[in-house]
Amino acid sequence: MADGDYERLPQLAAELVRLNVDLIVTGGTPGTLAAKPATSKSPIVMAIAGDAVSTGLIASLPRPGGNIAGSTYFDPELTAKRLELMTEALPNIIRVAGLINPDHPQAMGTTRQALRRAAESLKLELVLFEARNPGEFESAFDAMAKAKVGAVAIADDPMFLGNLPALAGLAAQWRLPSTGSKEFAEAGGLIGYGVNFAEMFRRAAYFVDKILKGVKPNDLPVQQATKFELVVNGRTARALGLTIP
Repeated sequence: MADGDYERLPQLAAELVRLNVDLIVTGGTPGTLAAKPATSKSPIVMAIAGDAVSTGLIASLPRPGGNIAGSTYFDPELTAKRLELMTEALPNIIRVAGLINPDHPQAMGTTRQALRRAAESLKLELVLFEARNPGEFESAFDAMAKAKVGAVAIADDPMFLGNLPALAGLAAQWRLPSTGSKEFAEAGGLIGYGVNFAEMFRRAAYFVDKILKGVKPNDLPVQQATKFELVVNGRTARALGLTIP
């Protein structure tokens, strides 16, 4: 994750290529996008990628092309779905915040568009806030409080996923209902909905095994996540004085 500094990723990918590794495993869209231009020979297995087709990582799911194999999921659509779940829990909500990392390749494009479309269809006022590193979390939540939002949706981002307890803690501090990945709810957020990241990393072993046994990455269809889990943190709901339907 390069300690959340995505500008370091190309350098780290180039270092792996110089080490002449047999295979590179990446976690997250930023890491995979950094690894792709670094090598056209070493196989790349993406354990997780937000939307591998729209970001240009692969040509298609059945025929990815090039040297990339692995799994993907529809990150922007999941972020939008979380807004819908929040309105079911808080039917009187009017204004919501979206927290994104502007350094993430999808954040300012597909993720922001999906959030805006979802907010419009749900008749919500959406206010976007940015955080590039954990040092910017507190100021982002302070700004949310000043904007008087009624809830916050945390976008999927490797840097965010590495700091979920801190994000959940700030949401609790400001008594702000929150939604994000299922791991976010397990870390203290109110509602989590998404894929099981640990399971996707375990699935990456399937692709590693196939490739190291001689199968070409282009001959392995990229798998799309089909299982989604909903987590509601009862302790957080009680602390906020909420009754979840």
